[in-house]
Amino acid sequence: MSNVILLLSYLFGSITFIMGLKMLSHPDSARKGNLLAAAGMVVAIFATIFLYTHKAGPGKWAPTVHLHNYAWIFAALIIGTVVGTMAAKKVQMTSMPEMVSIFNGMGGACAMLISLVEYHRDPHPGTGILLVIVLGMIIGTISFAGSVIAWGKLSGKVKDKTIPGGQIFNFLIFGGIIVLSAMVVGGYSQTPTLFYCILVLAALYGVLFVMPIGGADMPVVISLLNSFTGVAAAFGGFLYSNPVMLTGGILVGSAGTILTILMCKAMNRSLKNVLIGSFGGQKVGVSGAAKDQGNYKEISLNDTAVLMAYAQRVMIIPGYGLAVAQAQHTCHELEKVLNEKGVEVVYGIHPVAGRMPGHMNVLLAEADVPYEKLLEMEDANDQMGSTNVVLILGANDVVNPAAKEDPASPIYGMPILEVEKADHVIVNKRSMKPGYAGIENELFFRPKSSMLFGDAKKVLQNLVSELKNV
Repeated sequence: MSNVILLLSYLFGSITFIMGLKMLSHPDSARKGNLLAAAGMVVAIFATIFLYTHKAGPGKWAPTVHLHNYAWIFAALIIGTVVGTMAAKKVQMTSMPEMVSIFNGMGGACAMLISLVEYHRDPHPGTGILLVIVLGMIIGTISFAGSVIAWGKLSGKVKDKTIPGGQIFNFLIFGGIIVLSAMVVGGYSQTPTLFYCILVLAALYGVLFVMPIGGADMPVVISLLNSFTGVAAAFGGFLYSNPVMLTGGILVGSAGTILTILMCKAMNRSLKNVLIGSFGGQKVGVSGAAKDQGNYKEISLNDTAVLMAYAQRVMIIPGYGLAVAQAQHTCHELEKVLNEKGVEVVYGIHPVAGRMPGHMNVLLAEADVPYEKLLEMEDANDQMGSTNVVLILGANDVVNPAAKEDPASPIYGMPILEVEKADHVIVNKRSMKPGYAGIENELFFRPKSSMLFGDAKKVLQNLVSELKNV
């Protein structure tokens, strides 16, 4: 009877994961989808703790027993729940990508530890199971090490570093991992030495794999590492014959892979180019000979307010600068003030704006901006020609015309928000420093563009006050 309840619990968990993932595709249902998937996970966890049985040792004659050491299990659950809850509540929106990276890394570490535990429990389980153990350890370790480096790069603690011949060195390490794995799985070594050599090489590969990748590509890397963690978790589910763990891992792995492909498409680049090209790690001036951009012009708050108040349509382009200033709520207030004056306000969202997939969507959803007002890049570009004023808040690389006009630019070919089709372009930045990709933006010097310098939150607050007086 307990086995039937256990399987039903796993079935419930698997169904809630699928339904929750589907509900996450729309902000209106995302919160409920998250809670539904979490409920399925809770049911699966407690069913596993109290109903799951396993063999007490290697060999088919080993006795079957229930889980024990409940004190350790529940202590770990309580500590993890408290730490996770506190971290999620205290994290700032600007630090959300770092938190996603480190949490994803913890998933990879768990998959790695599962492989280590299973290898020690039975070093000679058979070729098929040993292959799953080795693959789970390799992918989990790479995900863990790579996610830690990604966290460091996003938080500014780790700088982009490219060693001479680094790609060749990475290929040699990867080749070494394959050769040693074949030796371990093929039974050419009966000692754990080679197994731990694979672990070390996988960790080193994870570090060197992410280290040279530039900042502008970090959303793609986060998504890719997330898919790695899902695949590693699926291997763990296979080892334990756990359907819900297998289903969850497959969903995470496939969703992460699809998202990675979609973001590469949005950047008009192949995944190979992202991983090897190191776009975003380059500095100002790499796009060919230095150009005399001319002078930029500034615009006052009063002139900005007048332009926007008498416009028919205003499009706001959010970027990382909006997140840094924590100005999403003030931005929504600006939208409401403009709506009261009969101005239509929409938001143009670039797929890779910010530091993680969907960063801007999450940021604006936090401020209760209606989802219908968030336009994807293609829709935003279609409406740009009928837009009177574009207000760019901290975005840089996703509106850089060099992506369309300068073949020597490292971002050439990447689809951008074509803001120059609008009547007026107002750019809010703290300074004239380049964006995360380190590339000068010619847009700032174009005739239609005006610079509105200052912290996004303070500028928007003052702009709201000016608008109320217009």
